[in-house]
Amino acid sequence: MDNLSNMDNFDNTQDGVNVVGFDVPRSPDSSYNNSLPGNEDEAKEPPIVPPHLHHSLLNAVSVDGSGSLPLPQNVILNHLYIGNAESTRSVVALGLTHRFRSKFVTVVLYKPIRRQRM
Repeated sequence: MDNLSNMDNFDNTQDGVNVVGFDVPRSPDSSYNNSLPGNEDEAKEPPIVPPHLHHSLLNAVSVDGSGSLPLPQNVILNHLYIGNAESTRSVVALGLTHRFRSKFVTVVLYKPIRRQRM
């Protein structure tokens, strides 16, 4: 402690201490000459949208006329999806499906589209 009662930390370790009988083993040269991976996968273009995300609950037909939607696929849970918007529509539909235990809740937000005047 110094005269102001502050604790001082001093590191008194010595760098580069040699221990007798301990030598670091050399790594084999074969571990450094691995061939580079091919670029076959890099040549392909990625898909625009994964195919399973084309199935939106906003476009699904109701089951047995009750107004119920079919059970959603797990891949669309907690993803924001948009209804097929036509250029003539003035509203866009956004949806989100969430699961709580064995129940599914789909929230749909209808948002007006602002038309840009030319």
